[in-house]
Amino acid sequence: MHQFLPYAWFQGACVPFEEAKISVATHALHYGTGAFGGMRAIPDPQNSNTMLLFRADRHAKRLSQSARLLLTELSETRILSALEAMLQANRPTTPIYLRPFVYTSDLGIAPRLHNIETDFLIYGLELGDYLSPEGVSCRISSFTRQEDRSLPLRGKISGAYITSSLAKTEAVLSGFGEALLLNSRGKISEASGMNLFLVRDGQLITPGVDQDILEGITRSSVLELARVMGLSVIERPVDKTELFIADEVFLTGTAAKITPIRQIESTILATERPIMNALRDRLIEITQGRDKDYEHWITRICMTND
Repeated sequence: MHQFLPYAWFQGACVPFEEAKISVATHALHYGTGAFGGMRAIPDPQNSNTMLLFRADRHAKRLSQSARLLLTELSETRILSALEAMLQANRPTTPIYLRPFVYTSDLGIAPRLHNIETDFLIYGLELGDYLSPEGVSCRISSFTRQEDRSLPLRGKISGAYITSSLAKTEAVLSGFGEALLLNSRGKISEASGMNLFLVRDGQLITPGVDQDILEGITRSSVLELARVMGLSVIERPVDKTELFIADEVFLTGTAAKITPIRQIESTILATERPIMNALRDRLIEITQGRDKDYEHWITRICMTND
């Protein structure tokens, strides 16, 4: 059972989670006309009265851009203000996951994005490790990642996640923990909700933004850190068989953080992951507010007393 935060941001105010309800006729429920984000917030290890948000500005920018893909306006300032108000109302004391969501709130039945009401909500829940930090087994999905010409893949459009849902369930029901999706050109795209990296001969490789991936914020953070740490970084198409002979393979995402892949199909991968471990250790230091060079990636929300 999920442990949801007691208050949600709904229709412009913080309300008890149980009261944040939408109609069964809500347009987004039927047509997938919404866009969401995901953010992690943790208590400051040095000050339990402060919550640390990782790259909140980038998350807010992406959600604002996703809203524009739905032909609606949602400013970054409005998103960040609502996030702070919600954290103040909930005063969490454990690591949490925040889910902001912009959606068509109209009760009409026509599939459209013009002349329609929209709204914005946020809820949260306690969340530890989404995937096992020891590693996950993956299968190559029989489902294909959508193309940008059919869906705006640079936004986290809710309707697009039917493919992720089908791929994830197919993987789990066939004995694996996660799915890897190929794009329409037969190249590796991403996992059900994470980006993918591999290491070969000391080079860090990841599918580029032209491979129908979501432009993940953790992904871009890992790329920047790798370059700063002096690693060779390549963004290019990745063949399926490369994964079987890679020195390291891992996933990145807000929920998944940095998670190793230990098995793909019937192939057991190497357990020595020096590059992934170095990146993961650095990212943990940053998210816990212990790396002064990346203080600008952290938003600190101090819980005020009423």
